[in-house]
Amino acid sequence: MGVVMFTGIIDHTGEIVHLEKGDSSIALEIKTQFDEFTLGESISVDGICLTVTGNKKNNFTCELSSETLNVTTAKNFHVGSIVNLEKALRVSDRLGGHFVLGHVDTVAQLSEQKYMNDFLICQFTGTLKKNYLIPKGSIALNGVSLTINEVTDAGFSVMLIPHSLEKTNLSKLKVGDSVNIEYDYLAKIVVVNQAMGG
Repeated sequence: MGVVMFTGIIDHTGEIVHLEKGDSSIALEIKTQFDEFTLGESISVDGICLTVTGNKKNNFTCELSSETLNVTTAKNFHVGSIVNLEKALRVSDRLGGHFVLGHVDTVAQLSEQKYMNDFLICQFTGTLKKNYLIPKGSIALNGVSLTINEVTDAGFSVMLIPHSLEKTNLSKLKVGDSVNIEYDYLAKIVVVNQAMGG
């Protein structure tokens, strides 16, 4: 399988309707508005690139490994969880957000939120690699492509527009909740290149 990419533009949210725990993995069944799947295709679930292992009309199944559970918020999934969904980018698609691989780097916690008219400003903290955080650069939160408003000593902030609040599960976040973080792929390339003296 080649490189799979997403845009961070969430199509809709789905609901976990069944969850089965194995010794070191979890199998999920998710209710969705998508009505067509190819077995083996990739899909982003809350920013995590997963493989469709089964499908029936408006539902699909996928499995999460122990590594995925260790580094993402998926360990907190339960029946009834609302998750952001995006199908993989096709070559002919427009790139409305930024390149998102679905490889979660870390998790961060919502430490503060406040409304500014219809916009919601959210501050996140955690064990973050600050050299990947660029003011006005891109970041993916639960798979949602967002622009970093400000980088602080404690973390970073983003501003959620009404569309993002309506179409994603970020509107359901409460202070203390965790989100999946994927740093901008291009920022990572630049940092690694600089570290290698490029």
